[in-house]
Amino acid sequence: MVGNSGDGSGSGAIKRRGCSCSKDDFLPEESFQSFGNYINALRETPMRLRDRILTRSLDSTELHEVKARSQHEMKKTLSWWDLMWFGIGAVIGSGIFVLTGLEARDHAGPAVVLSYVVSGISALLSVFCYTEFAVEIPVAGGSFAYLRVELGDFVAFIAAGNILLEYVIGGAAVARSWTSYFATLLNYDSDRFLIEVDSLADGYNKLDPIAVGICVIICIFAVLSTKGSSRLNYIASIMHVIVILFIIIAGLTKADVNNYKPFDPNGARGIFRSSAVLFFAYIGFDAVSTMAEETKNPARDIPIGLVASMVITTIAYCLLSMTLCLMQPHQNIDIYAPFSVAFEYVGLDWAKYIVAAGALKGMTTVLLVGAVGQARYLTHIARTHMMPPWFAHVNSKTGTPVNATIVMLSATAVVAFFTKLGILADLLSVSTLFIFMLVAVALLVRRYYVSGVTTPASRNRLIACLLLIIGSSIASATYWGLSEHGWVGYVITVPVWFLSTVALWAFVPHARDPKLWGVPLVPWLPSASIAINIFLLGSIDGASFKRFGMWTGALLIYYFFFGLHACYDTAKAAGEGKIRDGATERKRIEEGDVSLATNSSIKDGNNASVNPRA
Repeated sequence: MVGNSGDGSGSGAIKRRGCSCSKDDFLPEESFQSFGNYINALRETPMRLRDRILTRSLDSTELHEVKARSQHEMKKTLSWWDLMWFGIGAVIGSGIFVLTGLEARDHAGPAVVLSYVVSGISALLSVFCYTEFAVEIPVAGGSFAYLRVELGDFVAFIAAGNILLEYVIGGAAVARSWTSYFATLLNYDSDRFLIEVDSLADGYNKLDPIAVGICVIICIFAVLSTKGSSRLNYIASIMHVIVILFIIIAGLTKADVNNYKPFDPNGARGIFRSSAVLFFAYIGFDAVSTMAEETKNPARDIPIGLVASMVITTIAYCLLSMTLCLMQPHQNIDIYAPFSVAFEYVGLDWAKYIVAAGALKGMTTVLLVGAVGQARYLTHIARTHMMPPWFAHVNSKTGTPVNATIVMLSATAVVAFFTKLGILADLLSVSTLFIFMLVAVALLVRRYYVSGVTTPASRNRLIACLLLIIGSSIASATYWGLSEHGWVGYVITVPVWFLSTVALWAFVPHARDPKLWGVPLVPWLPSASIAINIFLLGSIDGASFKRFGMWTGALLIYYFFFGLHACYDTAKAAGEGKIRDGATERKRIEEGDVSLATNSSIKDGNNASVNPRA
């Protein structure tokens, strides 16, 4: 077993003391062994930050060395069938059963179906990007590991913090929605079980103890077994699909086409505003990519599982949103339990209980898959010591990351207890769209840049094309957000995006082809993913960006005072141990680490083990 205590000795695995915790479980690195060491580390912050920005991990590092820091292997028990139902279970939940009503009533009207089409296309493009990475780097870290390999440690950390935020907020939103549908199932108003506290701020003053309880139950299942969670998930998901078919068929028997007038009361702006929020309804497929480490045959199972689940989900969303808006005028749709109330509106009171039960099953599977995915993200992040290594421990009996699961679901329960759905949904969409955009950028870097293969001229052309693609997309999103009816700006920004993508396709040669499965139509699909994700960000309200900025600021404070020094010490100690090991040096030095490269060249005059492609 390869392990590292991160204390500078490079000699040991992470120490375990049963259920006890000590400082070494959280800050075992050399920089934190004494106050003097810590002060010296802070003085070296600029050098260490430069090193981490320029450091890019290797596929083999993520697949073997980083994974080994968990001490125990995760069990490979999942097939494409498991992944497909995990994908369906992860995605179809709170988004469709709650946010459809909110967005149809307040923004898009019956055109909410087009909002689902737009966000579905964006999600499908992101699925393609995730799939190629998950096949090539099948580890629990998901997008964190992919970004660490292609864009470096610093970008990966910022993404990692937002990934964790995404899962906590997403789980909290689903847990609160669970309470609303549970109340409907018992024939109460959807907000019956919320406890209002006047002394708390608006938006945080309706407490939800039932959401906390469901988080505790989900935590128990997620801790015990991944395969057991998979069985529970696809049984519940099959029942959920049956309920969805019932909603569509029974709802269409009460359809009234007059309810589709006006179709788009707020025009294109309302449609895209809803698309940005409804992207929340597609969140969850990235959790499936974190299960690649537990998949029997990643090259076959991941593409089938991810793509199939997303296609099924998109079709289901479009049919469900159409049915809802045909059943009652969009102005009358209930924002808490829209489908249950819609059946009550058309005189099918008995059907609302079936709908509520189906919604509860769907949201339960979303919580379960989210719990499994978020724990694996945190586990892999902790393996690099960007987060305390205590979170990286995998239980030898269950083969699951117990510590990470409990902590993440505890955070989810706290947020769900206080925060209303609207605040959660907008903030969640900002974090998610940002991460999906970064993954698309990372895929283009992976295809077009490999050290020793890509010439300096090609590298510079790649950088220029990426900057123009991202810049033109940001300009389009900004113009959309600031201009109510203008169109002149798009005459400039859209051609710039198009010509930049053409230039990337025509003038930058491919440096790497996928080994097993690859995204088709590169660079067009990743470039389109970047553009759509950034454009949807332009439709989100400013308050959500302020919360996003505050969270990112908090991440940077943690990183500069703790995470930077912990991961730097860990990489340095691991690399120096490998230098002493001699025979395995070339495979094991973390790519781009300047100090290790220097040591290596002194030892054998050869710097080939360090890839300077950053």
